[in-house]
Amino acid sequence: MTDKNKDLIDQKLQELNDDGVDRRGFLKCMAWAGTGLVWTMSGGIPSSRAFAKTAPRSGGNGGDFTFVQISDSHIGFNKPANPDVTATLQTAINKINAMPHKPDFIIHTGDLSQLSKPSEFDTLDQVLKGASAKQIYFVPGEHDMLTDNGEQFLQRYGKGTKGTGWYSFDQKGVHFVGLVNVANLKAGGMGSLGHEQMEWLEDDLKGRSASTPIVLFAHIPLWTIYPDWGWGTDDSEQALSYVKRFGSVTVLNGHIHQIMQKVEGKVSFHTAMSTAFPQPAPGTAPSAGPMKVPADQLQRVLGITDVNYLVSGRSLAIVDSPLGDSGSTASGNGGGSGGR
Repeated sequence: MTDKNKDLIDQKLQELNDDGVDRRGFLKCMAWAGTGLVWTMSGGIPSSRAFAKTAPRSGGNGGDFTFVQISDSHIGFNKPANPDVTATLQTAINKINAMPHKPDFIIHTGDLSQLSKPSEFDTLDQVLKGASAKQIYFVPGEHDMLTDNGEQFLQRYGKGTKGTGWYSFDQKGVHFVGLVNVANLKAGGMGSLGHEQMEWLEDDLKGRSASTPIVLFAHIPLWTIYPDWGWGTDDSEQALSYVKRFGSVTVLNGHIHQIMQKVEGKVSFHTAMSTAFPQPAPGTAPSAGPMKVPADQLQRVLGITDVNYLVSGRSLAIVDSPLGDSGSTASGNGGGSGGR
């Protein structure tokens, strides 16, 4: 390694320290409740800045494309943790629409509904119609498959997909793969992709250049966060073995309703906040589930994820933004992101 490259690595790691992230923090698991973090992968070196910090002058509209991840809308939920989840989803859409540059598309990483009722999907569709980005890609969460094994979801959002709703698409040189790890999910159990989907994934990635940036997205995290609560995917290791040869891999998930991140080699993992309600940090409560916070703090622990892709730098810059305007603090430590 040249002295120049070594200096660059040291500089990037120092930037992590300056932002309050431990030097090896990306190799551990960082849990954030409503705070925003921007991170960029450039030449395999992670750099970050807090969401509240001023963005680089080149940040604006310099990306080749931008997309937004939303997750866990749980339309139909009406318990004290959030008696009006439709309103907070609308707030998320308003925030997306207020972005200075319209995103190219939106990815929803599952649990669109609470009980997979047609009326809940109807309400979701009505809210999403108001989004500035008209192309929306979906993968199901377990709540979208509760009553009919996902038939309603597939009829509405899974046209042209394979199996229980998996598919892939390309956007300006980036290959996106939507995966389903909630079919036949047992209560409290880990997610699973299954043999058929795994064979499809291996075949889908074959023949693609190792320089192709890959984005995998699914509902349950594709890395093990907290097995006691089912926060992980049993066969994720096999799936991730198929992307090891690629130079840039980003994995976007939902399900746990809070931000957690880590980097392993060339793979960056990221989970998103919910637009509906928060859940406790792993191991800090008897079980996972809706967590009630004071009403004036709710929008600080709900949010959206904005991803800006720069082809020139082969980088994905991810910004997690709470729905509320006021800042928030980091909390907790973890265990170890189509409109069809």
